[in-house]
Amino acid sequence: QVQLQESGPGLVKPSQILSLTCAVSGRSLTADHYYWSWIRQPPGKGLEWIGYIAYYGSTHYNPSLKSRTSISRDTSKNQFTLQLSSVTPEDTAVYYCNAELSTRYYWGKGTLVTVSS
Repeated sequence: QVQLQESGPGLVKPSQILSLTCAVSGRSLTADHYYWSWIRQPPGKGLEWIGYIAYYGSTHYNPSLKSRTSISRDTSKNQFTLQLSSVTPEDTAVYYCNAELSTRYYWGKGTLVTVSS
């Protein structure tokens, strides 16, 4: 069973960098065919995919967020990280990390990040 847990600051000031970490247990980040994503849900809105890092290390981002997004991993700690730069209040959302293997999906519980001065 894959388990994911998000962690990071709950409050970020505008123009700063939002940084979140997803700790993974039950499966290695390098396990074949797994894709490790960040997804968010702003208040009152639908889910928005931010990007992923693949099991072989390649990344892919939502074009609308690509210029501000970086996803990386630490295989020694089995965790992956989201950095979103130049945040505004519109980046306020519940942020989820997610594992995908074919048609199977595993989710963290999510963490609320508020962007406010």
